[in-house]
Amino acid sequence: MLNVTIDEIQRDPLKYLHQVEAGETLIIIRTDQPIAELRPIASRKQLRPFGLCAGEFTVPDDFDASLPEDHLSAFEGK
Repeated sequence: MLNVTIDEIQRDPLKYLHQVEAGETLIIIRTDQPIAELRPIASRKQLRPFGLCAGEFTVPDDFDASLPEDHLSAFEGK
């Protein structure tokens, strides 16, 4: 963690943004009091590989078939 003043940031903002990009956390101070923290955004989650669960379950043939009328009525509160 690096303490920087507002004046320092205003003099060379790109310098400090590059430090944050490199993983550094900055504490911004005013009159020796911390007022903010500037840190890198947590890395985004990587997408799961396609087909990760291939072969672990089977989808029944009637998966997208309409529900029986008694089930539909129960859902609709009839």
